[in-house]
Amino acid sequence: MVVDVRTPQEFMSGHVAGSINIPMQEVVQRLDEFKRMDQPFILCCASGNRSGQVAAYLNGIGIKCENAGSWMDVNPIHHIY
Repeated sequence: MVVDVRTPQEFMSGHVAGSINIPMQEVVQRLDEFKRMDQPFILCCASGNRSGQVAAYLNGIGIKCENAGSWMDVNPIHHIY
């Protein structure tokens, strides 16, 4: 599972095929969704900064995930524009 933490507008402009969008600003309100995901899952954003912050937070509360950095680096051949 790949979770993109960019804004919905950024996500709509291009994302990893099959990824879901949970914006960084909604992470705390959507913790139940993260808890239901198979773990560990992958987080990405535009540069890796936001996904790194979210990964640190989620791992800190016991939700296993990895920061993959930029969504363009997750799987460069499987993007939807």
